[in-house]
Amino acid sequence: MAASRGPYAKGVAKREEILRVALEVIARQGYRKTSTRELAAAAGLSEAGLLHYFGSKEELFAAVLRARDEADAARVAGTVSGDGAGGRADAIAMLSAIVRHNRTVPGLVQLYSTFSAEAGDPEHGSHEYFVERYDALRAALGAAVRERQAAGTFHPKADPESIATLLIALSDGLQVQSQYQLGADPADLMNHLIDLLAGAPKNR
Repeated sequence: MAASRGPYAKGVAKREEILRVALEVIARQGYRKTSTRELAAAAGLSEAGLLHYFGSKEELFAAVLRARDEADAARVAGTVSGDGAGGRADAIAMLSAIVRHNRTVPGLVQLYSTFSAEAGDPEHGSHEYFVERYDALRAALGAAVRERQAAGTFHPKADPESIATLLIALSDGLQVQSQYQLGADPADLMNHLIDLLAGAPKNR
């Protein structure tokens, strides 16, 4: 049993190394300028060896996006204040912080925007990633809206599920626009809308 865990553990470690390298390279060079051959070389593998860990190029980049999400969540957790219970950061505050950070990693924004458009095809290797991501994000944002409403810091008539969906659309849309010389900071624009929904009297 112990012997079988050795190769498996090494495979998991190598996969994590590939994703770490891919995040760094794509953030620096951009998705369009990064080939799987370059990623393989950076990870000390052949192109075939690289894809062995993921199955296909699409699945590789879907895994990169998942790794990006995990890194984003770990980075902002506990470091961002918000309007959640006790002033802690909730999903709304965390999404805003991530949108702000994304200005520093345009290559990953390019990857996300490209794949979110292409993955509308159910046969695309990243389709399931986006289905799962949007479902989880809608649930988290909806819960944050309800929590803020209970605390009196969000408009009481706002429908949580609708606001959650609109915040995701705003986040994704701002990331697309940021690739076309958007003058304002996407996070500032997002926070402007959130501020308009915040602090409304409960008897309004």
